[in-house]
Amino acid sequence: MASRTQALNELCKPVVEAMGYELVGVEFQASQADGLLRVYIDQPDGIRIEDCERVSHQLSGLLDVENPIAGHYTLEVSSPGLDRPLFEAADFMRFTGRKARIQLDAALDGRRKFTGVIKGVENFQVILEVDQNVIRLPVDLIGKARLVPEF
Repeated sequence: MASRTQALNELCKPVVEAMGYELVGVEFQASQADGLLRVYIDQPDGIRIEDCERVSHQLSGLLDVENPIAGHYTLEVSSPGLDRPLFEAADFMRFTGRKARIQLDAALDGRRKFTGVIKGVENFQVILEVDQNVIRLPVDLIGKARLVPEF
């Protein structure tokens, strides 16, 4: 997790959890015009638009005071959805047995993108079964990861 993203995660987490939600993770996408701060929240009964509005209102105040992002940006609070993002090793453990799409920040054996079934996490590596082969992806190389919805 990048240091800016980690700092934003640590800033938002206490507020989100105090409101009774789980902070799934945060993403920040910088651009020349405006940035986008996306905050994913969840709870056992699912997330409604009213939940997102409440959290957005609270985080807006915090972010205005703390000012962790220079320049203009949009705050978006969202449920993780069916293609839930996976941010930490614990997320991969939680969704063992589910299919995921993983993109690495740097190539591993000439590849950056993998889709397969999560088999677990050991020694800071995600164990993924891809085309009947088991591969190990270092957690610190994972740039983006999402569950693949199966219907």
